[in-house]
Amino acid sequence: MKRKKKINWTAILFVAPNFIGFVIFILLPVLFSFVVSFTDFNIYKGFGGTKFVGLENYMNMFKDSWFIAALSNNMKFTVGTIPIVIGLSIVIATILNDKVYGKNAMRVLIFIPYISSVVAISVIWTMLYNPSQGVINQVLRGIGIQNTPGWLGSTTWALPAIMIVSIWAGIGYNTIVYMAGLQGIDKSLYEAAEIDGANALQSFFRVTVPMLRSTTFFLLITNIIGSFQVFGMVNIMTGGGPGTSTTVMAQYIYIAGFRYNKMGYAAAMAWFLLGLILMVTLVQWKVQNRFEKSM
Repeated sequence: MKRKKKINWTAILFVAPNFIGFVIFILLPVLFSFVVSFTDFNIYKGFGGTKFVGLENYMNMFKDSWFIAALSNNMKFTVGTIPIVIGLSIVIATILNDKVYGKNAMRVLIFIPYISSVVAISVIWTMLYNPSQGVINQVLRGIGIQNTPGWLGSTTWALPAIMIVSIWAGIGYNTIVYMAGLQGIDKSLYEAAEIDGANALQSFFRVTVPMLRSTTFFLLITNIIGSFQVFGMVNIMTGGGPGTSTTVMAQYIYIAGFRYNKMGYAAAMAWFLLGLILMVTLVQWKVQNRFEKSM
């Protein structure tokens, strides 16, 4: 005889609140945004004044100079921050993994910017970047540089200034992850490299870096996703200006949806951004698989 499977109602009751919350606050809004992306939905007009426009929102994106600028800035932000964050993090993690005085205190100090409020970080760095009274330009003048950058008020320097803050804030998380990865490397590999005559630098590039490739791949994906979702720093420090020099995708989606009430257009841009992130992730996944097979 077949035994009847008992339903574990206790487990279902524990899971149900989280599942219901996921459906109501995540799944349904995501599906709603997909439907809205094919309409000219406006909050103030409501559903009664909504028209189906098909792919018009998606086609208009590539005619929109503001959208092109935001996409370009996001690309610059991603390419300009991630290699530096990854590179510095693996070096710092390697140093802290060895016998360094005050190792635990250093870990905490490095990690604090990552867990700090984006608002607090943005406000403090905005003051530091002040062209006339900011500490950064005062230090530059003190070492003889009179023609100091305008930083957040300059179309040339505003985006690099935000990128510097993002790098500073993101190093802590990446360093901690790399330190966890370093714990899984067999010490005998370093001993064998030392016996073969490898110095510390050679051991780093021939042992540490290759053995951390899975960790690096994970951090690359998470950092790329994070870089395309950057919003808080830009919105607080520059508001997307001067002009469109620091406008990024997430901020432009917010502006289109909540400032100009073009919810359909904003939803279309959000889905385009999702597709772009998904495509980049899949490309990375393919490259990673081919690389591992060739090893």
